[in-house]
Amino acid sequence: MKIFKKKNLSPDEKKELRRQRLYAVISGLCLGISFPPFHLPYFMFAAFIPLFFIFEKREKLWPLIKITYITLFVFNLIALYWVGSWTKEADPFLKLSGVMLIFVNPVPALIPVFLFYYARKLFNSLTAFLLFPFFWAAYEFLCTVTDLRFPWLTLANGEASFKLYIQIAEFIGAYGITILVIYANIFFFLGIKKLFNKKKYFNSYIVTGLLLIIIPVFYGAVRLATINTKSLKSVKVGLIQPNLNPWLKWQGMSLNEQVDNYMDLSREAITKGAKLIIWPESALPVYLLDGSFPVSEGQIHELVNKNNVSLLTGMPDAQFYFDKKDAPEDAKPYLKSDIAYTSYNSVLLFQPDDPQVQKYQKIKLVPFGERVPFLDALPFLGNWIKWNVGISSWNVGKNKKVFTLHDSTKIAGIICIESIYPDFVAGFVNKGAQMIAVVTNDSWYGYSSGPFQHKEISVLRAVENRRTVVRAANGGISCIIDPAGNTLESTELFTKGILVGEAQLNSELTFYSKYPYIMPALSLIISVLTILIFIIKKLYDKINHRYEHGKNN
Repeated sequence: MKIFKKKNLSPDEKKELRRQRLYAVISGLCLGISFPPFHLPYFMFAAFIPLFFIFEKREKLWPLIKITYITLFVFNLIALYWVGSWTKEADPFLKLSGVMLIFVNPVPALIPVFLFYYARKLFNSLTAFLLFPFFWAAYEFLCTVTDLRFPWLTLANGEASFKLYIQIAEFIGAYGITILVIYANIFFFLGIKKLFNKKKYFNSYIVTGLLLIIIPVFYGAVRLATINTKSLKSVKVGLIQPNLNPWLKWQGMSLNEQVDNYMDLSREAITKGAKLIIWPESALPVYLLDGSFPVSEGQIHELVNKNNVSLLTGMPDAQFYFDKKDAPEDAKPYLKSDIAYTSYNSVLLFQPDDPQVQKYQKIKLVPFGERVPFLDALPFLGNWIKWNVGISSWNVGKNKKVFTLHDSTKIAGIICIESIYPDFVAGFVNKGAQMIAVVTNDSWYGYSSGPFQHKEISVLRAVENRRTVVRAANGGISCIIDPAGNTLESTELFTKGILVGEAQLNSELTFYSKYPYIMPALSLIISVLTILIFIIKKLYDKINHRYEHGKNN
């Protein structure tokens, strides 16, 4: 194919190519180190500038795609290297998936580059640059749909530790933060370009770029100084961090030992005044409520009844159908019997003197890790792709359940990766959630960047919705984040213990909580219109050319 044909380059062309590749790598490095655990969010305000200089040089699509892939590959390598786990117990499939992700995840991020190319063809270079932030935000939102969704590298997630800057997220959300960050890059780029050309009016671009940082920071300073959370009601939570080896837990660790461990830690939290006990994701590796574990289930009911506390916990849950006619379409056969069942990664709420257990079934499943993508359409994939811990075939939950305690406190129980979806979490707040509880197990990934990144993403959810976010993680990081995004208390990774503290309750809805789709919808509309106008123009030019050709003949 022509696009793969190697071109003989002159010495000057080789030098220019090396320079462009260096620029691409610098952009990727700046993006990567903006994310935890580096906590250098300021680099993101200049991360695109070297890449934009290359955009100016490369007018053809394929060269533009190739150089941008280098930036995105470096970005993914730095920020997502941990996905393969690389711990000694790690599943080979997980390691392979982690390697593939580094190479494949940059590909959908090329969508904004395609749109930039077509916008430049349609309008001009400046207009294409000014539309680029919306193209990127549209891509980020598209990463939240389909079975292959993995929006971990939303640019706003890299700004989570810049507390002053992200306060404006209560209006514009994570996608709005992304748009602002890229616009700052664009105006700095335009200003530097004018400086190189020695134009006297270049400062207006630099000033605009600075204002895109200063104005949100000023708003953040004022907001943090005036926000009043002390008047809010609160509930004392006890976060349980058992620090169990997740691989051994699923491969035969004694259930009685696990239950006793949770019970001891929960009683310790209760002695410190906790009224709501929270265990992490999949706290016990069994279907606790299917009737096979009455002793363990009874111990939990006894704990909450005797101490008058509520207990929220991540837990596998299953529903069995002895008549397949009653089973839903997504039910699975149980062994080789006529019984069908559905299984869910769930959150359960146990309350004192209440035999009924409230349930939420996870909706946003981890691709491959919790569910094979497109399994409904291609069921044979389920036989090919499995973890050796047996959790790659959960069913998809249907409803956003908001838990209600006996005192009418309403809590969202979010499971692990669900916390990285801004509009999804806002949906629970819209349904009345006064606080957000995230149950997770980041221990799969060892002492890596992953747990730190995941924790900081919850800071954005707290600010967007002005809700306290509490995280109960198997091996950490467990923490309490207030509605201003401040981490009040947190645990260390891979330590066993408890964290007890006050979680404030808020019923007021932010602008973002009410209208979480404004920014992604605007970005998608601009992107689609760009494509449509380009297609219409191409068709018009083609028809006009044929008309002129026929007229001349």
